[in-house]
Amino acid sequence: MFVTSRGSGQDMSRRVRQRVEENKVVSPSCCSVIGYEDLAPKAQHYVDWTSLSYDTVLLLFTRLNYRDRASLASTCRTWRSLGASSCLWTSLDLRPHKFDLSMASSLSTRCANLHKVRFRGLDSADAIVNLRARNLREISGDYCRKITDATLSMIAARHEALESLQLGPDFCERITSDAVKVIAFCCPKLRKLRLSGMRDVNSEAIESLSKHCPQLSDVGFLDCLNINEEALGKVASLRYLSVAGTISMNWRVAAESWEKLPRLTALDASRTSVDHVSVSRLFKSSQSLRVVCALNCPLLEHDVNFKGKLLIAKFDDNSKMPNDIFSHWRDLISNDETMRWIEWIISHSLLRMAESNSQALNNFWLNHGAKLLLRLMQSSQEDVQERAATGLATFIVVDDENASIDCGRAEAVMRDGGIRLLLTLAKSWREGLQSEAAKAIANLSVNANVAKAVAEEGGIDVLAGLAKSMNRLVAEEAAGGLWNLSVGEEHKNEIAKAGGVNALVKLIFRWPNGCDGVLERAAGALANLAADDKCSTEVARAGGVHALVMLARNCKYEGAQEQAARALANLAAHGDSNNNNAAVGQEAGALEALVQLTKSPHEGVQQEAAGALWNLSFDDKNRESIAAFGGVEALVALAKSCSDASTGLQERAAGALWGLSVSEANSIAIGQEGGIPPLIALAGSEAEDVHETAAGALWNLAFNPGNALRIVAEGGVTALVHLCSSSVSKMARFMAALALAYMFDGRMDEYAMIGTSSESASKSVSLAGARIKALKHIESFVTTFMEPQVFAAAALSSAPSMLAQVSEKVRIPEAGHLRCSGSEIGRFVTMLRNPSPILKACAAFALVQFTIPGGRHAMHHASLMQNAGEARILRSAAAAANMPREAKIFAKIVLRNLEHHHQAECSKGKKSVIL
Repeated sequence: MFVTSRGSGQDMSRRVRQRVEENKVVSPSCCSVIGYEDLAPKAQHYVDWTSLSYDTVLLLFTRLNYRDRASLASTCRTWRSLGASSCLWTSLDLRPHKFDLSMASSLSTRCANLHKVRFRGLDSADAIVNLRARNLREISGDYCRKITDATLSMIAARHEALESLQLGPDFCERITSDAVKVIAFCCPKLRKLRLSGMRDVNSEAIESLSKHCPQLSDVGFLDCLNINEEALGKVASLRYLSVAGTISMNWRVAAESWEKLPRLTALDASRTSVDHVSVSRLFKSSQSLRVVCALNCPLLEHDVNFKGKLLIAKFDDNSKMPNDIFSHWRDLISNDETMRWIEWIISHSLLRMAESNSQALNNFWLNHGAKLLLRLMQSSQEDVQERAATGLATFIVVDDENASIDCGRAEAVMRDGGIRLLLTLAKSWREGLQSEAAKAIANLSVNANVAKAVAEEGGIDVLAGLAKSMNRLVAEEAAGGLWNLSVGEEHKNEIAKAGGVNALVKLIFRWPNGCDGVLERAAGALANLAADDKCSTEVARAGGVHALVMLARNCKYEGAQEQAARALANLAAHGDSNNNNAAVGQEAGALEALVQLTKSPHEGVQQEAAGALWNLSFDDKNRESIAAFGGVEALVALAKSCSDASTGLQERAAGALWGLSVSEANSIAIGQEGGIPPLIALAGSEAEDVHETAAGALWNLAFNPGNALRIVAEGGVTALVHLCSSSVSKMARFMAALALAYMFDGRMDEYAMIGTSSESASKSVSLAGARIKALKHIESFVTTFMEPQVFAAAALSSAPSMLAQVSEKVRIPEAGHLRCSGSEIGRFVTMLRNPSPILKACAAFALVQFTIPGGRHAMHHASLMQNAGEARILRSAAAAANMPREAKIFAKIVLRNLEHHHQAECSKGKKSVIL
């Protein structure tokens, strides 16, 4: 029977990511910074690790995260001693890996001199106290939404030497003023406190800070709902204050209170309702205030200029920014500490503005915002660099769900040298920078021009290298970059050459559970790569079949399931050129898993699973195995339930049934399971891909007379007649015509006669009317391909040139992708002897389509006909007096096609002998 596999080029639309997880490793202060390339050996040779100097070994330790550092220290006594050196454990970045109480306890013996910690989330926050780092001075955390007063109070109580506490930029919704009071009481040495997203900061909390923390100079209550402005005016030690994002500020009270602060040097009022009156008053009245940052403040309509003062507020669309605006500000301020603060608060505000995704800021981003972010990425502060890279990855995103970016913004980054800068950061040994730079590269690469620039700058090698990272966040973002770059055909082979395929497959084995982002991105990239014939072979060779099947079987995350199924579908789409189709079917659990995924509650998973089964059904063994695992029942149920689903799901559900129906047993089972009514409904779809695929399935099903009768009973003749006459798809019209030809070639009439005489009589009457209607539209379909003058000339002359003209006129290129079994070919040959001249012409027309040189399976069909001796019947048909003119011409063309294929086969044989 007939089936066509879906095309192999099923690239996934790209994904973009807004701000998500961050990570980095901080270099101990005692060690100098060197580049990635400085650590790479200059030549291939053996190294005696025991001969390395202690300084070199220590330098190697600094380049590792805490887990790898501890692992390396376990190799020998000497390295264990060096690995415990206090200079290696002054700083810890706990973000890349799971950090819980047990991990904290195992590290606690090394943390006596720990000064700085970066953590992520509630579990890590709870575990910090178990480090027993009494000398801890700096704590910085993100993803703090679930952190409560109790956890924060415990951290403060155990770390009395704390000088800096920063939580954000995500909101600390469960932290209240009570926790701030505990921090003030327990941490008298506190110098810096920055908290994001608190609901309320009351006067008691602020007065406690003023009373108990005499050295507190830097306070940031960012994106809070309510702040007591008057109480802040009593914190006499304040030098730097940020209330960015706090909309409910009373700026009259604030100006009255803060102008009295004796040391206030810089104020951040970005994204608030501050106006020029308040800014003017503060500048005039405060003797110490030098800087006010008021980015994206809608009420600040006028510039406020005071000699020796700096207002960072308006960037007019037509204004020209100095090439290095930060150097310009530094010249005005002449204070490095203040400049570091400016970099920090601007990076924070730009990230918040990027997350708001406001189109009103479009001109700002195009003219100034991109340049500011790129300049911040060159900061000496790692957290500023990371936040700037995250902002860059975010501000270009228009719609995360639909993988849409603003091409103008993306190309602005490229024009300003952003690609090279991002790749430089991605090659840094600091994992946090690697992660955020890779994320920005991934999002930018959605734009084809930027993707080309990334490839030309060596970005594919960089991302392939990062995909091998043991840091999950780095590997995840690198895989996302390879996913986007693998869309289209331009970069697939480069990714394979760079080792990207192996790296992506290993990611799935490395993090098979609990790392949904890694798995989805790795599988998505492999799916795009598998759409290429050559790369699909590389994926299989690297163990990709086993990895993807494991993912489809075991992963519970729908994103990873969808991409794994899509990857398997693309691997199976090269049935004529490699063994991947059979290999997927032979992989233990593959077909069963895909059948189960068609029952997923997520439409995307259903669609890709059905698509994979469609392609896999092209293989005879797979086809029967799918049915054995309940594929017929599952796909019929899917077809019944997808009437309101996307056209993609409808097409693949019908396509999978089309593929299974090649088998006579499956065809009967589909009919008995109730698969014909939903296919008839899908045949009525306005979407060309859907009704074309449904027509193919009904064509195969109509081969069985019982199914043919069911199609008539369910109103299928009307649907097929409509397709045959009205579809814009020649393929849909062709397959509808062939289905109708199957149904009314006489075999269904015999089947319908079984039963009581009264039932047979009524069936006979209804079938007679349907037959007349069907034959009329079959004739009309074939006639549309017959140009009168050409056919008249061909009837008078059998010259090859005339037959070639007719062949070109009637050819349906897509029909060359259809593959016939011997029984199907035999049925069309038998139809040449049918009493109906219309069916004779239709059968000959079909045989022309299946044997035209250049068709994907034309040689296969010619071989079937030659082996069965069908050429004799064709010659008789071409010479028969009772054969319609068009049928005779088509028969002559088929004979000519068979001769062509025979000669081509003989030519191949001669060449093989010569070789």
